[in-house]
Amino acid sequence: MPKYLEFIIYLKSVIKVLNQKKIPMKLSEVKAVLKKSNTIGFQLPNGELVPKHFHVTEVGKITKAFIDCGGVARNEEVANFQLWNAKDYDHRLNPKKLLNIIELSENVLKLEDLEIEVEYQIQRNGLDTIGKFALDFDGINFLLTSKQTNCLAQDQCGVPEHKQRVKLSDLNTESCCAPESNCC
Repeated sequence: MPKYLEFIIYLKSVIKVLNQKKIPMKLSEVKAVLKKSNTIGFQLPNGELVPKHFHVTEVGKITKAFIDCGGVARNEEVANFQLWNAKDYDHRLNPKKLLNIIELSENVLKLEDLEIEVEYQIQRNGLDTIGKFALDFDGINFLLTSKQTNCLAQDQCGVPEHKQRVKLSDLNTESCCAPESNCC
């Protein structure tokens, strides 16, 4: 792995700790990890591992053009991996094969160094649907991390700013000015 990619991955881990936010991996980071790996594992947000007989059925680019609630036209692009559990228990996807699929996608689809979005079939509360996840790496497994929705035009549509909650009992009850300070 090139030193600059190792440094970027290290910086992202430091930033994550500081911000307690997930920073999705980019395609170049996934490739760098695959080049050093002997096996591939994906872990769901609940800690469960995707079965080892999974397949990556798609590597692609998804472009989303939309208008936010503030009337601003926006475009987003992500590199997309679709994971699928096959009934084929005898074959395992190895890092080199996935790397070849990614490189083919880069060449044919003109895939840039985009953030990764992973699609995976999930079952929750009796609902069987495709979940969309960001991707991270913990040194052993790729981590499927939850994605969140957000209003991109909060200043335009009246969403109030998040205000810090303070207990009144925690406030200092001492006067902040002395009678001789002329502050009042």
